[in-house]
Amino acid sequence: MAPIAALRGTRDIPPGESAAWRWLLETHRRVAEAHGYRPIETPIIEATELFERGVGTGTDVVEKEMFTFVDRGGRSVTLRPEGTAGVVRAVLSSSLDQEIRPVRVHYAGPFFRNERPQAGVQRQFTQAGIECIAERSPDLDVEVIEVGWRLFEALELRGVHLQVNSLGDPDDRTRYRAALVAYYEPLAEQLCDDCRRRLSTNPLRLLDCKRDQRFVADAPLIWDYLSGASRDYFTAVQAGLERARIRATVNARLVRGLDYYTDTAFEFWHDTLQGSQNALGGGGRYDGLAEVLEFPATPGIGYALGLERILIAARASGVAPDQEPACDVVVISVDVDAAPDATDWARKLRAAGLRVVTDATDRRLDRKLRSAAKLDPRVAVIIGEDERRAGGAVVRDMRERSQQSVVADQVVATVLHLI
Repeated sequence: MAPIAALRGTRDIPPGESAAWRWLLETHRRVAEAHGYRPIETPIIEATELFERGVGTGTDVVEKEMFTFVDRGGRSVTLRPEGTAGVVRAVLSSSLDQEIRPVRVHYAGPFFRNERPQAGVQRQFTQAGIECIAERSPDLDVEVIEVGWRLFEALELRGVHLQVNSLGDPDDRTRYRAALVAYYEPLAEQLCDDCRRRLSTNPLRLLDCKRDQRFVADAPLIWDYLSGASRDYFTAVQAGLERARIRATVNARLVRGLDYYTDTAFEFWHDTLQGSQNALGGGGRYDGLAEVLEFPATPGIGYALGLERILIAARASGVAPDQEPACDVVVISVDVDAAPDATDWARKLRAAGLRVVTDATDRRLDRKLRSAAKLDPRVAVIIGEDERRAGGAVVRDMRERSQQSVVADQVVATVLHLI
């Protein structure tokens, strides 16, 4: 019988990759909280209707990509495919918007979509995002975009390009959808199967299809269907980005795949990611989402970033951190009798704030030192018969390959000095 492997579209994150993941997650937390965003966590599993209503039944996410099943109580539940609907539910059901407005929150965690696995696309993937809920202002749109932009600056990730567009208000989108349908209907027989379906369910998604890109150049532009108020709003967002010294490219073909977006839409693209998977993430305004979820009308804007894709770009750009040493100190007992003393010294060094591994096996000292070197510690503390009797230790500098005998009350200080 073959060993059990990870499911297709999922992957393990071994210890050697943990430093890069921690760097990315911690940097996002720090940048978000510097702008006043507080952490929030929502369940990985939600009622299916949350996404059917919030994301939209005509979207690829709901129609083809969700992991949905019936629980033991007979209710349809879904592994979350995106974060915004769940965060809006959590904020409004807890009346957080009655405490302070807007509600600024950030999150990070696993999400699930049944997509074809490829570079930067997994069925279980990780996103980090922010949401700004309960106020509507071009300045807040700029703020949300700026948080993402400052994140990439903090990561020292070059080659990021901001793409922005306006999707207008619901009336604008209704007019634009009608124009797209009128343009594409005569072409229906030439469209792929997905686009023929989208023509009646979600025509904006036709602009994203890679197989039917030859028709996009002549398709109507949404800018021609925006009201004066929508144009003014988008102009104010652009002016705010200029004040923040964030260069943005207006991309009239940029759409977002979820039904709840209105007005400002944006994506962060990177040079190292090619084709249809060139976006590190994106977001936009979703002023109609709360009502769709049967809450009072509540505006909001946010983004979600794909951490796997960011790490691909960071490694290609040479800015992701290398693997960290497994520990700071290895405490080695020369023989079995010295093992209890080695364990005691390990406890003292941990109490001083160090990461310590103990090797109390019965192997030869030279083999223990070779094994210790693989953990890349700065220092090895060696306890033999003489050290056990005297109460001290041999402190070995693993980089300089020098060592010294140290009396008991100086061991911790000596180790800290070397590190």
